[in-house]
Amino acid sequence: MASHPIYTLLEQSQVSPPPDTLSDRSLTLTFFDILWLASPPVHHLFFYDLPTTKPHFTETIVPKLKNSLSITLQHFFPFVGNLIVFPSPDKKPEIRYVEGDSVDVTFQESNLDFNDLTGNHPRDCDKFYHLIPLLGKGVKVSDYIKIPIFSVQVTFFPYHGISIGMTNHHSLGDASTRFCFLKAWTSIACSGTDKSFLANGTLPFYDRVVNYPKLDESFLKRSKVETLIEGYQPPTLSGPIDKSRATFVLTRTDINRLKKMVLTQLPTLVYASSFTVACAYTWSCIAKSRNDELELFGFAIDCRARMHPPVPQSYFGNCVWGCITIAKTTVLTGKDGFVTAAKLLGESLHKTLTDKDGVVKDIGSFDDLFSEGMPSTMMGVAGTPKLKFYDLDFGWGKPKKHETISIDYNGSISISACKESNEDLEIGVSLSASEMDAFVAIFEDGLKAGV
Repeated sequence: MASHPIYTLLEQSQVSPPPDTLSDRSLTLTFFDILWLASPPVHHLFFYDLPTTKPHFTETIVPKLKNSLSITLQHFFPFVGNLIVFPSPDKKPEIRYVEGDSVDVTFQESNLDFNDLTGNHPRDCDKFYHLIPLLGKGVKVSDYIKIPIFSVQVTFFPYHGISIGMTNHHSLGDASTRFCFLKAWTSIACSGTDKSFLANGTLPFYDRVVNYPKLDESFLKRSKVETLIEGYQPPTLSGPIDKSRATFVLTRTDINRLKKMVLTQLPTLVYASSFTVACAYTWSCIAKSRNDELELFGFAIDCRARMHPPVPQSYFGNCVWGCITIAKTTVLTGKDGFVTAAKLLGESLHKTLTDKDGVVKDIGSFDDLFSEGMPSTMMGVAGTPKLKFYDLDFGWGKPKKHETISIDYNGSISISACKESNEDLEIGVSLSASEMDAFVAIFEDGLKAGV
């Protein structure tokens, strides 16, 4: 590998739906979407083994990806639209598509070490930032601001493979919506048409059946749309930074051992799922690798099946609500730190899911969330094992590696099912170099010693 990475731009394209397939449309945001208006973008990166030549890449792969994306966009119009934000909280933001809109798609070549990037070992975070696309800056138009919402970047690693990086504004949709889009795109890429997708796939459900006007109003007021209108510039990740990312695998054997430990000490804990114990173990290990006082850990709950009435699984947009736990670091780093973390997460999840008023609460209920003080560490979870991102095949086989780059913004973790086995869990962690060294030893030693 060369001492300095080299990136060569091969093509800058604008991809639109096929002519005459999509009319002007818009989609109003709900409070689920408005929540993310000022949040950092979501960055995902898929690596595929594809030991091919540059001519084959430019003459075959590039046209295939552009054509299949174009066909996919006619069924998922918000991905090719723009976020429209008005200056007053009295008017809801929307995603709007008009004829001529397109997605920025960049193709480049890199001499970075493909095998190093796709490993599980700690790697410098800023190695990945040139592999993810940027979102364009917001543009003021008349009485609103227009914000690009989705972009793609494909990087060719000669004789090794390619990466497909995708960036979307968080208000576009949650992981479920993004996964449905990618399932359609990969299906169309494999077949060359949308016939198979239309026969076997699921079209997005666009009706705004989520109806909580008071929450819409509350979230809009708190989003401070007037500041966005003054000039929106999406946050970006750039280096050099003193952070590294690594991937850790919890095998089914590990998970079962963790569950047994929790249920032996807490036999009445209702929620001791694989996801719960994976989060709890990772949280306790990170707490031991830092010197904090108060920690917040949160994860999203898909509300589609939990709304009244339930929302179709193919509902397009964000439809998740947070489950949050706060704890003093000392209780997470003690002898029973992992079990305590599992207890806190399990009880919080049980309380949220069994509340007589439903999963979704009025925003005012968050006013006293930090009554014990502001946490020095606030972590979240990106992804869910329920969505099989390693099944996304463009015609070259399963991804060699999937990375959630956006966890770098806030020190969150990512969780997904493993490529080799859906029974195992893959956990992505982004920490400072010193914290990562400590975390690796704590995580591995804990599993060897039975926690």
